[in-house]
Amino acid sequence: MIILPAADLMNTYLPYLEGKKIAVVANQTSIVSNGSHAGQKMFTHLIDTLLTYDIQIQKVFAPEHGFRGSIDAGEKVADDKDVKTGLPIISLYGKNKKPGEDQLKDIDLVLFDIQDVGVRFYTYISTLSLVMEACAESDIPIIVLDRPNPNGHYIDGPVLESAHSSFVGMHEVPLVYGLTIGEYAQMVNGEGWLKDSLQCDLKVIKNLNYTHKSNYSLPVRPSPNLPNDKSINLYPSLGFFEGTLINAGRGTEFQFQRYGAPFFPDNGFAYTPEANFGAKYPKFKGEKCNGVDLSKVKQQNKVNLTWLIDAFHKTPKDKSFFGETFTIHAGTEKLREQIESGLTAEQIRDSWKTDLEKFKQIREKYLMYQ
Repeated sequence: MIILPAADLMNTYLPYLEGKKIAVVANQTSIVSNGSHAGQKMFTHLIDTLLTYDIQIQKVFAPEHGFRGSIDAGEKVADDKDVKTGLPIISLYGKNKKPGEDQLKDIDLVLFDIQDVGVRFYTYISTLSLVMEACAESDIPIIVLDRPNPNGHYIDGPVLESAHSSFVGMHEVPLVYGLTIGEYAQMVNGEGWLKDSLQCDLKVIKNLNYTHKSNYSLPVRPSPNLPNDKSINLYPSLGFFEGTLINAGRGTEFQFQRYGAPFFPDNGFAYTPEANFGAKYPKFKGEKCNGVDLSKVKQQNKVNLTWLIDAFHKTPKDKSFFGETFTIHAGTEKLREQIESGLTAEQIRDSWKTDLEKFKQIREKYLMYQ
């Protein structure tokens, strides 16, 4: 059976939008299937589609990487105007990560449609949480158009400790949480994780024919450095390198499918990062990096720590392997301490079991799909 994201099921949610002044939280992944041509699926942007139905869109809120998904990770996103529609685009990744009361003035309903990849330090779920909080504070309902989670087939990794909460991890969930973005929204609301335990008026439009065992290939890259299914599958394991000295393929066409550094021993595989789409300043730009090629490894069904540990041992002791953001990415100081003390990947994974079981009990309450 063909899996259809909620955005494709227009008859399900259009009645809620008619006659309302709408703000849409969207980016390049907010697309609607528009048939096929010459064997290729065709898509239109959700906003363009809604305008053909005379839906009163007032403004667009854009997350990290911007409305068109072309801005580097961590780079501030400026307010703008959409050339095609003339709609104002308000950035939620700069000085302002949460819609202000003035930005929601005269808005009747917020529509959220962004593709997630099911990894805690991927910031779209933080944007979702802050938008929900703003809606709760302004008494504005929010509709989330659900999308399949390409990493929805497992739950794994360290659970975030509240002391290390940040925009790259707001809630006490595992690194890989096995929920769609709609299920995650219901959990945030139901568990009272919004500020002051607020709850928003939330409605989630479900995907069709999706289960957590489904294989789902994204039709559009969800961010500049996740170009394909392989990078998305390896991202939970290689995303840790963002908080280290090591290059994880940024500045190549194999982002999150390799890792390396100039000081690694030569093992026959090397690459040279250069500025490219999504990475103006990659680590070791212009330098030959000896490394490890993961582009042909089998699909991962767990967080694989062997690559992180391997890179740690290949890094000379006079260099600082762990950067300032590693603990924020990991959500705990324990992972760095465990690696430094020489624990194996399996010993570290064993330390996650109790917290993962507790989370699975919470997760169970919000599942919309088997």
